[in-house]
Amino acid sequence: MHRTSSSTWVKGIADMFASQGVDTPRLFRAARLDVGLLDRPDARVDVEKISELWDLAVAWTGNPALGMDSELSARYVNFDLVGHVMLSSPDLRTGLGHLSRYLALISDCTTFEMRTEGRHSWLVLGHIGNTRRLPRQRQEYSLLAVLSMCRWLTRRPVQALSAEFIFPQLVDLQPYCSTFGCPVRFDQPASRMLLCADDLDAPIPSRNPLMFDLHERLVHERLARLGNTRTSHRVHAEIVRRLPQGEPRREDIASELALTDRTLQRRLQAEDTSYQQLLDAARSELARKYLPANRLSLGEVASLLGFGDQSNFFRACKRWFGLPPGQYRQQHGSHGHDFPLH
Repeated sequence: MHRTSSSTWVKGIADMFASQGVDTPRLFRAARLDVGLLDRPDARVDVEKISELWDLAVAWTGNPALGMDSELSARYVNFDLVGHVMLSSPDLRTGLGHLSRYLALISDCTTFEMRTEGRHSWLVLGHIGNTRRLPRQRQEYSLLAVLSMCRWLTRRPVQALSAEFIFPQLVDLQPYCSTFGCPVRFDQPASRMLLCADDLDAPIPSRNPLMFDLHERLVHERLARLGNTRTSHRVHAEIVRRLPQGEPRREDIASELALTDRTLQRRLQAEDTSYQQLLDAARSELARKYLPANRLSLGEVASLLGFGDQSNFFRACKRWFGLPPGQYRQQHGSHGHDFPLH
């Protein structure tokens, strides 16, 4: 599956780079990208090229914490139509739910979900489908962008209670501590931040049901042009989101998509696929990312893929790769810390 991000999102990143002294046209030439894409709102940019842009910008500025600045994020982040849907939502929790639902419009390689813990919730960010090493700055900036969006939507100083990143700790923690204003930890299982219930339940001053309906319709139209309204695409995304909690049941996926189980099966059949094929494809895609991460035990990888029995995981790996998971890791384990969990 070829994964892309919206040119509007990438333009915000490019403008942020330019504010830090990066020559944007030269940057795009170095990455073999047409800078003219930034002036085409409906254009899409290959996600591997976006990683290349980040790598080059970090190298040229000599700043390993590039983008880790609340003011930069607030000024340059652009959530495009999804932002307008969120802006019309009744409260922040609902708005973030719409972000999770329509994130593919911004990037179909990024995953976002809320996980409740007591009265608070973790906002968890991840990436899937990447083959190139993922620059830490890219994911860190994306998490900060979500926090900036929370503040903009509610018009209140939303503050994270905790922030965690999958990447190793840098020598200079100051940019992270000052930007997130909370305890920051590294080498964690996921990149995420904890928000309190009061902030999540905060009303959005611009909430407007009529504007919400309009913007949601526009989002669906654009997703349709991208092909992301196909039932198989939506099922795949939902499977990826649920796998760490165990193998998702087809009936539960159907319910999440507001379909009967029979209707879901019929639509998938019309798209020449099945639920079991999509489940297997999602597991295979994620296994290619998780197995090179040496910090994860094979048991942990099996669990992340929703396997209750490790023997089933071993058999699946032999079917996917022609190798048991341990041997696959030996051959592909050179990028162990570069692949974030979703």
